[in-house]
Amino acid sequence: MKKTNLFACLICLITFSLGAQEFKVITSVESIVPNGLGRSRIISALEDKDYKEFSSVQTEEDNTRNKSKREEIRVKNFEETKLLNFYNLGGIRFQNIAANDAIITSKINTMIAEGWELAFVTSAVESEGGKGDGQGIFITRYIFKR
Repeated sequence: MKKTNLFACLICLITFSLGAQEFKVITSVESIVPNGLGRSRIISALEDKDYKEFSSVQTEEDNTRNKSKREEIRVKNFEETKLLNFYNLGGIRFQNIAANDAIITSKINTMIAEGWELAFVTSAVESEGGKGDGQGIFITRYIFKR
């Protein structure tokens, strides 16, 4: 009888741990604008949104678009952590990159301490598009799960 109860408890624990997973995306945006004029941040949403509220299904019979307004989609509760820009007036600033690495590492370690597991990392660059553009970011998305 005791073995049966123990086995049943074990099955319940395994089933509980196989439940739905939760994901969280943290984004770092690092400026690659010359002369240090850009803004660099780590952004973390503090509220959830249901994508279904802002989606529509297009068919041949019904091509009605979703009429969501920007203010409905926008997240107003988020954590913003300041990072340093890659460039200053003297050019690329390696100390700034090292400082950003330390802050991003701290954020990742905090997330892990809170029970999150780093599942995926993806990044992209939109670099300056030529003379007079003055635009550029390096964006990284850290996808955590638990």
